[in-house]
Amino acid sequence: MSNRLPLLRCTVFLLVAALAGLTVLQPAQAQERVERKSFLQLLFGGGGSSKKQEPAPARTSRVTRSSAPSIAPPPEPVVEKLENARKILVVGDFLANRTADGLNEAFAQAPGVVIVDRANGSSGLVRDDYYNWPEEARQIVEEVQPSIIVVQLGSNDRQQLLVDGEREPVRSVKWLAEYERRTKLLIDALQERKTPLLWIGMPAFKSPSMTTDMVAFNGVFRTQVEKAGGEFIDIWDGFVDEEGKFVFTGSDINGQQVRLRGSDGINMTKAGRRKIAFYAEKSIRRLLGDAAAVGISALDSANFPEIFMPPAPGENAAAVMRTMPVAMTDPALDGGSALLGEMPATAGLVRSPRDQLVLDGVLPEAPEGRVDNFAWPRKDP
Repeated sequence: MSNRLPLLRCTVFLLVAALAGLTVLQPAQAQERVERKSFLQLLFGGGGSSKKQEPAPARTSRVTRSSAPSIAPPPEPVVEKLENARKILVVGDFLANRTADGLNEAFAQAPGVVIVDRANGSSGLVRDDYYNWPEEARQIVEEVQPSIIVVQLGSNDRQQLLVDGEREPVRSVKWLAEYERRTKLLIDALQERKTPLLWIGMPAFKSPSMTTDMVAFNGVFRTQVEKAGGEFIDIWDGFVDEEGKFVFTGSDINGQQVRLRGSDGINMTKAGRRKIAFYAEKSIRRLLGDAAAVGISALDSANFPEIFMPPAPGENAAAVMRTMPVAMTDPALDGGSALLGEMPATAGLVRSPRDQLVLDGVLPEAPEGRVDNFAWPRKDP
């Protein structure tokens, strides 16, 4: 027994040394992960896994593939204007300047129309010491000699007005009276050459108080322009919602919902400028006729008629051609020769089942044998 004990100890020592040697001799950069075995597994075997772990797949970096760049549509060719093209003069404040941009876009392809922008962004009718529009307007009209004049003014006029040496608050009685007088002076200066006048009204603004003032200004402009025989173009409904409140987004000229106003609630976006110009464009095309057509190559007496401003109310009224109103009882209203009540009666004396039902309220008798025939006694089919 005493001889076996050292032998057993020696055997255990050798096994432990062998296990340590296996651990040391295992390469550090082994491609496969070797599962460590316990002491009992080394003595009796077993516990080994027949499956080898597959090496982890190498990570591949994701490459973001950019889509092919979209090809922008080619710009429209610049149309050269004719030498005798009609000139549209635009005067007013910064909104008039934006309207001129919209009109340039509207008539870009019309060789017979030229837009002349003479607006002053900070001007108005109140600060005549900064820019006196009645005096400046005469010189501008004489210089440009336009065929049509477009005005948009008033967004800078929410200021006190000096009347008889005293400063009057905005929209007071004396303030409105003086403002009407200055508006009339400007209209008279613009119409000395009997040029057709289109006055574009003010839109709503983000500020409720400013919007209220614009309503009052539009009332003054409409009254004075119509008295002078000009045309007042109301754009209010195009920049408010169904309840008459200011909106940033609305329909453009194609009916699409777009942003119309800037973040300040005052300035116009490109779509907003084009929308204002669209209101004036209809009247301009009506006045110019074929001269505003696209692709025109020359202007002569055939497509370049003279434009006359209509007379003001009470002025040369005899020269105005009047058309008799059409009466609602006129048979020519629908192209016929007789009124509806005078049409001849139907020739049939027996009413159809439809006439019996519609006119008399009598249902036609059901055929014999049908389920809704309630005649009694029943007849055999």
